Amino acid sequence: MIVGRLELTINIPGAQSLKDKRRVVKSVVSRIRNRYNVAVAEIGDNDKWQICRLGAAVVSNRSDHAHSQLSALVRAIESEREIILIDYNVEVG
Repeated sequence: MIVGRLELTINIPGAQSLKDKRRVVKSVVSRIRNRYNVAVAEIGDNDKWQICRLGAAVVSNRSDHAHSQLSALVRAIESEREIILIDYNVEVG
């Protein structure tokens, strides 16, 4: 069993309140879950309006498949209009 882990730090420039942030994060998390069949959750910076840390995990029987799933997820996050990807870290093992 191979587990791939992805940690993302994103900026939400349009958020003027935690309510704005929650709306955007909830939408992004829902799209990620539906499109990539991965577990995803907000893992940090919960009290900041414009910064969010997300974690995603995928389980596979091949490391190259797990890595390609997480790479596709990063590309999808980069193409989102309401957010800016600041940093990410991928671990597969």
